[in-house]
Amino acid sequence: MNARDHTIMTNTSPLSEKLVTVFGGGGYIGNYVAQSLLERGARLRIASRNPEKAHSLQPLANLGQLQFARCDITKEENVAAALHGADYVVNLVGAFSGDLEELMGEAPGTMARLAKGAGVAGFVHVSAIGPDAQSSAAYARGKAQGETAVLEAFPEATIMRPSIVFGKDDNFLNMFGQMIEMMPVLPVFGPDAKLQLVFADDVAEAIAVALENPTKHGGQIFELGGPEQLSMMQINERIAEAQGRSRRFIAMPDGISSIFASLPGTPMSKDQWTLLKPGSTVSGEHKTFADLGIEPRPLGAFLDKWMTRYRKFGRFGRSNDRAKDRAAV
Repeated sequence: MNARDHTIMTNTSPLSEKLVTVFGGGGYIGNYVAQSLLERGARLRIASRNPEKAHSLQPLANLGQLQFARCDITKEENVAAALHGADYVVNLVGAFSGDLEELMGEAPGTMARLAKGAGVAGFVHVSAIGPDAQSSAAYARGKAQGETAVLEAFPEATIMRPSIVFGKDDNFLNMFGQMIEMMPVLPVFGPDAKLQLVFADDVAEAIAVALENPTKHGGQIFELGGPEQLSMMQINERIAEAQGRSRRFIAMPDGISSIFASLPGTPMSKDQWTLLKPGSTVSGEHKTFADLGIEPRPLGAFLDKWMTRYRKFGRFGRSNDRAKDRAAV
């Protein structure tokens, strides 16, 4: 039994009836985190520049369990208002555009400082695998600065470093899914880069479990990776297989990939290429899912179902192919 099953069965979560402010809760991962916290009976305040993006969560909440706050995290007065009365805090803010050191470096420090002053019981800050203050990628520098600022202001905070997060509605699998659907020959950038893709629901569960016991998990760094390491080439091949399509993949040299990522309007930014090249896997130097009592789920448990929309003839396409294979035997 994992931590999620235990919590739901016993219905005695320490988060029940507690107010959790979720900064950046209107984003992709925020949807999963909100569901995990709502299941535990927590009251949520989604603090976001565009909180209406999270309005789809309303049917999942009981009356009075969910509220929204329009918040510019670069303005201290906005952050203070979003923290008013909060028992716990989760910061999910991440971006690849804008002033990344302000958004992911300075702002989290402000959140942590104000949360500490307000007597917040637990703070979970979501970073990413590979934060690096010396990186040429502003994203990695911002994440490193954010971790340092949070722990300086709130030493008992928990840092979560997920690998690339996948889900049914993500911008990763679906971007490649669309390209593979349309193109018979596709270039693969960073073909040998190893990724430990992690399911969004498992990341959300890790956040909730850590928040439930800040005394045990506070002041710790958790690297969150899925149960297998896959290269970019393998990921593309698996997506094509799940679509029932035969595709030719060409491994692109790093030099060409770097030039491509520097061009405007391409699906991969220079920062994303810089982060992709070394891969994204757990280092073994920090705690992991196992320390939270969670068994992460593999990509293969979901990919066939999620790629149905990209198959020829949709959900009937794969069954037709299998019928032909059986007839040929």
